Amino acid sequence: MKSDAAKLAIAVLLDILDFSILSLMPGVGMVADIIMGVIALVLWGPVGLFAFWEALNPVEPVDAFVPTMTLIALSRMGKGEKKIERSVERQ
Repeated sequence: MKSDAAKLAIAVLLDILDFSILSLMPGVGMVADIIMGVIALVLWGPVGLFAFWEALNPVEPVDAFVPTMTLIALSRMGKGEKKIERSVERQ
């Protein structure tokens, strides 16, 4: 569970960085979105591919309003809790 909290903290930090600094720097947004997608893929596996949708949007400030990394982290944390509940029920 601690690793999930650490991943969530990383996701929130990256989304804040994306919203505050990277979306205001012309020409950096697309590269940053690809790097964020790779980080999401490393952190959460195939589900992290959803983070690449931001690279498809050329209007950087628009996609910065959606905290994609945080949403992926929260969805994965919920999946982990359900797995734990199922394993406890089986015992």
